[in-house]
Amino acid sequence: MPKIQSVSVCVARVPLDTVTSFATRTVSARDYCLVKVRSTDGVEGIGFCYVGSAGGNIAKVAVEELFARKLIGQESLRVEGLWQEMYQESLLQGRAGSVMRGISILDTALWDLNARTAKLPLHQYLGAYVDDAVPAYASGGYYLAGKTPEKLGEEMASYVKAGFRAVKMKVGRLSPREEEARVKAARDAVGPDIVLTLDANNAWSDVPTALAYMRRFEPYDPYWIEEPFGPDDIDSHAKLAELTPIVVATGEIAYGRWYHKELLDKRGAEILQTDACVCGGVTEWKRIAAMAAGYGVTMCPHWLHDVHAPLVAATPNARYVEFFPDDQVLNFRRLIDNQLKVKDGNLILHKTPGLGFDFEEKAVKKYALTPAKPWTVIK
Repeated sequence: MPKIQSVSVCVARVPLDTVTSFATRTVSARDYCLVKVRSTDGVEGIGFCYVGSAGGNIAKVAVEELFARKLIGQESLRVEGLWQEMYQESLLQGRAGSVMRGISILDTALWDLNARTAKLPLHQYLGAYVDDAVPAYASGGYYLAGKTPEKLGEEMASYVKAGFRAVKMKVGRLSPREEEARVKAARDAVGPDIVLTLDANNAWSDVPTALAYMRRFEPYDPYWIEEPFGPDDIDSHAKLAELTPIVVATGEIAYGRWYHKELLDKRGAEILQTDACVCGGVTEWKRIAAMAAGYGVTMCPHWLHDVHAPLVAATPNARYVEFFPDDQVLNFRRLIDNQLKVKDGNLILHKTPGLGFDFEEKAVKKYALTPAKPWTVIK
């Protein structure tokens, strides 16, 4: 049985070509923490996560100082036990945030390693529900200088023309009247039959303010309102869900099954956007998805489609994968050597073992915070 021989970790900072804004912040670069876990059989699995626009080294330090040495010499198939040992090791420093992302990155790499060892694509290794493709929605609609509602509508219409039957746009940065004009332009551009979703990125701090926006959005039949409040304000999510016919969705920076259980118990979301690279890895994502199924709640995971496509393919209560048609905002794709293909708004699943791609080492070296020596190796 293969054992873990080494863990390698790197942080890459990839600048955005154009500085981009959404409701609560402006982004000029993305930090990604990358890991490679190698077994004594010579097989290597990879894991990764977006770790902010600064401070990416926090996750790297967690991998180096808390977790990597817990894995060396262990059997890679013992993922449940290894997850628990990493979690226990981080009780004082973590349970959320960058430290939990460190667990997530390593856990994902273990699943990739084990699927590659078994010579199976990850969705098949997980027990596929579908085996060919998964539906995606085109994610965009960001705030850029000079971007009028008409230009926003043209952007959304271009996604529909490309074959997507669902699209997402940002809201919450401007006044209710201005945001209504943007939502109306998007709906007019895509037509009545396209799923239109809205992402507020924690824009509002109280229910009355959020409700003022919802009343203006409701005539345009959005499928969901995403992250209306801060992630820990579960009660406001639940109150808003009672007061608007628009479905409330959240969970992209939520952590662990216990937080999700409170969210589900309070009916704070009918759609969970749980991110495997954030919540605790593939292991914890599977637990959360199974729990959500018991509440009749749907999984539509947050970005990084490269890891979420196989998870949606293996999960009966999952619907959409978030997909960015270009690499302007989610520029992680510049760091890998094989991209998922899109056909008629669906992501075509990889048929090669594991996740189906590797890091592009020239790109990693280019963007690494320490380009002379991108990888730190722990043995």
